[in-house]
Amino acid sequence: MNQPIFYSESTSELVEFTRLYLAVFYSFVAAFYTVRIVVLKRRIKRELVFPGSRFCATWWNHLSFRIFRATIWMVCVVRFFFPTIDDYLGVIADLHNDYAMLAGLILLTSGFVFTIAVHLSLGSEWRSGIDPNGPNVLISNGFYSYSRNPMFFGVAVSQLGFFLALPSIFSLVCLIVGLFTLHRQTLAEEQYLSARFRGEYHSYTLKVRRWI
Repeated sequence: MNQPIFYSESTSELVEFTRLYLAVFYSFVAAFYTVRIVVLKRRIKRELVFPGSRFCATWWNHLSFRIFRATIWMVCVVRFFFPTIDDYLGVIADLHNDYAMLAGLILLTSGFVFTIAVHLSLGSEWRSGIDPNGPNVLISNGFYSYSRNPMFFGVAVSQLGFFLALPSIFSLVCLIVGLFTLHRQTLAEEQYLSARFRGEYHSYTLKVRRWI
């Protein structure tokens, strides 16, 4: 790939490393969640993904997030084999430097690792979306004693990291849509928990912030 003339040698090398890293990273993310859902579903013999009724707000949230997650993965894989695709992503030159990309890779990775830690801490209680039959107990310990939505927080950090690792109009749109979708899903889930646990959840919200 012929890099723009304003790239330093170190930046060019980091661009190529980032290109490989993003392709591998998002392939691993896709594989992890697919395997995790299949294995956990077989073990507990219950549904784990609840997008909600067709065309409702949470259904649109799930659909939007799935589309953008799949699109990000495909773009990252394709751009590894065909670097010229960057010409169509609207790369933001002022942010395409060593510091931004390194910060992006750190945030991307740490956000995902944190999300997985929260995910695993829930064990068989983990669900995607609003389970109409659960949860039976309000989880307010561990990660949830510091944030009411630690998993969504980790996803948001990772999404910001992706934008910095690949600063472009494409990744900016993904960031905006991702944060908007996470916020809407958060409001829907908090409304559900408030109705299910009433006073207990209200007391919880007074002690623990929504994010951090």
